[in-house]
Amino acid sequence: MSERPRRTADQLRSRWWFDNPDHAGTTALCLERYMNYGITLEELSSGKPIIGIAQSGSDLTPCNRHHIQLVERVKAGIRAAGGVPFEFPLHPIHENVRRPTAALDRNLAYLGLVEVLHGYPLDGVLLTTGCDKTTPACLMAAATADIPAIVLSGGPMLNGWRGKARVGSGTIVWELRKRLATGEIDYPEFLARIADSAPSVGHCNTMGTASTMNSMAEALGMSLPGSAMIPAPYKERPMVAYATGARIVEMVWEDLRPSDILTREAFENAIVVCSALGGSSNAPVHINAIARHAGIELTNDDWQRLGHAIPLLANVMPAGAYLGEEFFRAGGVPAVVHELLTAGRLHGDALTVNGQTLHANCFGQETQDEDVILRYDHPLVESAGFLNLKGNLFDSALMKTSVISDDFRRRYLSNPGDLDAFEGKVVVFDGSEDYHARIDDPALEIDANTILVMRGAGPVGHPGGAEVVNMQPPEALIKQGIDSLPCLGDGRQSGTSGSPSILNASPEAATGGGLALLETGDRIRIDLKRGEANLLIGDDELAARRAKLEAEGGYPYRDHQTPWQEIQRSMVEQLDRGMTLAPATKYRAIAWDLPRDNH
Repeated sequence: MSERPRRTADQLRSRWWFDNPDHAGTTALCLERYMNYGITLEELSSGKPIIGIAQSGSDLTPCNRHHIQLVERVKAGIRAAGGVPFEFPLHPIHENVRRPTAALDRNLAYLGLVEVLHGYPLDGVLLTTGCDKTTPACLMAAATADIPAIVLSGGPMLNGWRGKARVGSGTIVWELRKRLATGEIDYPEFLARIADSAPSVGHCNTMGTASTMNSMAEALGMSLPGSAMIPAPYKERPMVAYATGARIVEMVWEDLRPSDILTREAFENAIVVCSALGGSSNAPVHINAIARHAGIELTNDDWQRLGHAIPLLANVMPAGAYLGEEFFRAGGVPAVVHELLTAGRLHGDALTVNGQTLHANCFGQETQDEDVILRYDHPLVESAGFLNLKGNLFDSALMKTSVISDDFRRRYLSNPGDLDAFEGKVVVFDGSEDYHARIDDPALEIDANTILVMRGAGPVGHPGGAEVVNMQPPEALIKQGIDSLPCLGDGRQSGTSGSPSILNASPEAATGGGLALLETGDRIRIDLKRGEANLLIGDDELAARRAKLEAEGGYPYRDHQTPWQEIQRSMVEQLDRGMTLAPATKYRAIAWDLPRDNH
């Protein structure tokens, strides 16, 4: 790599706040108030980079809470490299607890972070991530501001265990819900066994959205190689926190910005790596959003074109058998990248935050356990990426193929005269509350060939896009041994779920999408070979239903409960476009258009 031109002290952004003789009064105001707690004039105005630390850890965000301790190692690394750390809070985002959904807060956290990066005297930023939405929120903001930025994830929890059996966070919930429904376990045991899956600090130990998105940060080149999947309690985690703190200072001097790293080639790499990991069905939403903020249009067609033929290499729940500790010990993301580089599937010359290429970082980092990270020529699944389905119901909906079970394939995709396709009668639910209230109603006549449809669960309808599409069958069917049905909807599902649901249907019912026209009893045909999902009624009937819906004022959904719900609903885009705020994606490199003086 050629040497990057280095910045000088007089080119630091922070100089305009802390060392600007042309505006002495404003400079004095900035300095005196920061000095009131003991920071020195020399630290602030002698040409040391000011490094922001976006702190995502809090009591409200338990999966990220250990960043409260890790930040001390981050600060030590920053100081050792000659920088000055400034820690500040990120809006809390906790997947499990935030209602109506944590996805509602991704864009809110993004907006807050953008304003901090633009309006405060920061020369670089270290982004602490972990729980699902903190990673895309931080990367979206970094792409918008375009000051030197680096990601430090908190890492997954230790493995959960129940006797000799591994218990994966999130994934175990979907299994135990069925056992609770059949009466095999009671409510206290249900809670106790789910608690087994969370034995330590850290985010999900499965390849859910948290592990996926932090692995995507590494695949994109925005975090140090090998750092994404270090388990949170391991000694290597505070070690990499120190190294990350030191590295962001050097990045400021190198003027290495997100725009240098977040290129189209980097996003194409992320799609390929995600497929090989069996990554979360939420990844396309977030990666598409980050790309749009970086000025790159990425679509769900790109996810199918680049990713579907990629084999599944990570034998990690929910698509596989192991958990985060084994994945890290087997080589983590670099070992998967090595296999993909060897197969010629990646842009190896993509630049990363350590100033090296992806190839330089990962080639030769071979798997240390071929049961956990498999060779490219001997994968778990041959084609493991997403399919992007289209038809008269929606323009785009994703199906994660790495989690299609043998049972699901046998029951729905193995008709000798019509392989990889199925038809079924639909039962339609308007939101998760409707589903829970009616799923066991015998009058619905749900059988093994029924397709369950969830609507009103998208970015506008819920609001925020709820993780509710992976619906379990009625208790009566579960007791007969039928523990899954085809599911389709305009919401999302947890990345820890092993359901091959058809998700993220765009446009959603609430904005006039075709799911709003469905009626219980209709028949739908799904054809994976053709990439289609169609309601089997005539065009005239479909047009008549749409006219009736429009005459009634459109698909009804609950009113706003908070100011932010109303604001987001007024400008949010659909899931296939990353659920971004429509006005926000036009802003780029804003940190270099310095804000006006405040006095």
